[in-house]
Amino acid sequence: MRLAVYNFLVNRHPGIRQKYHNYHDRAHGYKNILSWIYLILLNVICFFTIGHYPKQVNASNSGKHKKLPLTESESMVRFRQGKSVDDVVSELMKYDIVSFDIFDTLIFRPFSAPTDLFYLMGNEIGLLDFKRIREDAEYTARIEKYTEFGTYEVNFRDIWLKLSEMIDISVDDGMALEHKYELEFCYANPFMKKVFDKLIKSGKRVVITSDMYLSKAFLEELLHGNGYTGFERLYVSCEYDKSKSDGRLYDVVLSEMQIAPEQMIHVGDNEHSDVKIPKRRGISSCYYPNVNKHSIDYRANEISSIIGGAYRGIVNNHIYNGISGYSREYEYGYIYGGIFAMGYCCFIHDYVRKNCIDKVLFLSRDGDILKQVYEKLFPNEAVEYAYWSRKAATKLMANGNRYDFFRRFLYHKVNQKITVKKIFDSMELADMLAECHEVNGNDYLTNDNAAVIKGFLVSNWERVLRHYENEHKAAKLYYGKLIGDSKKIAVIDIGWAGSGAMSLRYLFEKEWDINCEVIGVIAGTNTVHNAEADASDSFLQSGELVSYLYSFAHNRNLMKQHDLNKDYNVYWELLLSSPTPQFMGFSMDDGKYGFRFGRLDANQSGIMEIQKGILDFVEQYQCHFGNAENEKFSYMYNISGSDAYAPMLVAAEHDECYLKMINSLFDLQVNVN
Repeated sequence: MRLAVYNFLVNRHPGIRQKYHNYHDRAHGYKNILSWIYLILLNVICFFTIGHYPKQVNASNSGKHKKLPLTESESMVRFRQGKSVDDVVSELMKYDIVSFDIFDTLIFRPFSAPTDLFYLMGNEIGLLDFKRIREDAEYTARIEKYTEFGTYEVNFRDIWLKLSEMIDISVDDGMALEHKYELEFCYANPFMKKVFDKLIKSGKRVVITSDMYLSKAFLEELLHGNGYTGFERLYVSCEYDKSKSDGRLYDVVLSEMQIAPEQMIHVGDNEHSDVKIPKRRGISSCYYPNVNKHSIDYRANEISSIIGGAYRGIVNNHIYNGISGYSREYEYGYIYGGIFAMGYCCFIHDYVRKNCIDKVLFLSRDGDILKQVYEKLFPNEAVEYAYWSRKAATKLMANGNRYDFFRRFLYHKVNQKITVKKIFDSMELADMLAECHEVNGNDYLTNDNAAVIKGFLVSNWERVLRHYENEHKAAKLYYGKLIGDSKKIAVIDIGWAGSGAMSLRYLFEKEWDINCEVIGVIAGTNTVHNAEADASDSFLQSGELVSYLYSFAHNRNLMKQHDLNKDYNVYWELLLSSPTPQFMGFSMDDGKYGFRFGRLDANQSGIMEIQKGILDFVEQYQCHFGNAENEKFSYMYNISGSDAYAPMLVAAEHDECYLKMINSLFDLQVNVN
């Protein structure tokens, strides 16, 4: 009976369970009785505020995110609404002394929450749930300090004394380890670094004022290591048992610096301790919006905890620090393409290493930026950029797959106001049009005349194939030279049926007699929204084709959400767009192969901005977590397909209005021409 009551009151709702245990598990004596009263109140409040006990949900899922800006980028909104470096410096120069907060003002961490650092520490220590244990130790230390001395201010040793009672690690070793991690990951906020340097150069008196458990000596080392030198004094709450949040640390600063409140201004990101409290003391404040707090509604939360924290932290620190405003195209690459391209390349590398791949071929044009990212991550591997396209594959596969030839060149284009002449030109069979007497070159392609054209071409099929003979010879020479003596290659493409890689596999084996196994690696497959949803299932099942983001075998929820009828394929291909011309096919001249190219896509500068955004994200991620192969944090590059897709799910909210806006800036050509 008692267990049934407990389950009813505690376990019916995850929020109640968490709040109850946070209180009860630390309770002693009469507080055990109070914890039951607290539990009953939680149930009453829950029932009467929402009318029922909700089903358990992911705590991170708070529904739709805030609608993304459409007319300008996130960073431009922040840049326009905020103050420039020179504006801030001008304001601060009016005062005799400038005080700075440290964390999230002068110093950033590459995480969206400071406690995310403890995940990585726990990995080195080798203990499950270390992050929670570390948080609990600090909480307990603060409660005990308040109970005995009436203040919540604790120092670093207080926390680790409590933590050493919970886990088998000495206080000194634990403190040294956490110090090492703080020094490794903390870095200067580029906006505030410029402000700080200008003030110091001008001779302005600067002090640092922080609510923190870390010692003054360590914080000085941290600040100096990140280029912050020349300040007069450093005031830390744990050294005085007085905090900014209660105002008493500001009193210490005023007293020791022997100044009146109106002579000082404080700069910080906390609206309470850095703005409201100093103002109550008569001290002016300069509010610096917290980069994570003010962008959280735009960032993916349905993403694994560690990768998600790093992704959000790096993105928010870069986009919202206020030093610059970026283009919408740049942010599309940086925010949505960076983690995808990096995760996909790491997936490719892992596959290559485990499956003894001799060479990696990145197919044009989606492979352009992927190859750049791959070489940045793994500079010593054998990779090539390979010219290939849907159109080239469709022509060269005409003998092996006549069905697909007619589907792509004819039936995918009926009733789209494309003339018959353009269809014959696209197939590179213009000289045969005059012999197809039942159609007029100026007529639009319809279902009826498509059938007529198909019948004509089938009856003259040997002539059709002869049109592509030289292209076959050129392509065979090109790929033979490209792969060299490789016996097993991985062919990389965006997707979606995997026709690029599978057509090469067929041609190598059946028509070109190239003795090399071809494995196709694609970002994503066809989905339930495709007419040919299972087109590549046999190859996926056999392992001749592998997919990163999703397939029928994994991340099926993404496969259901990825809807080509809402242009999802286009949005993803836009992320991998290239400022290079369309590849139309191969040519053969005097025994040498050549290439034929089409037009460039519109908005070349925008495409280059997307690529720059992707490369900047990868470079910054490497800066924080080291080499993807050899460093101790290489596990930070284990980015799952679902994590890589998560930011795009945010972009697709609100009826894809953000993605439609981005697409409107371009004229991406994705079909067979």
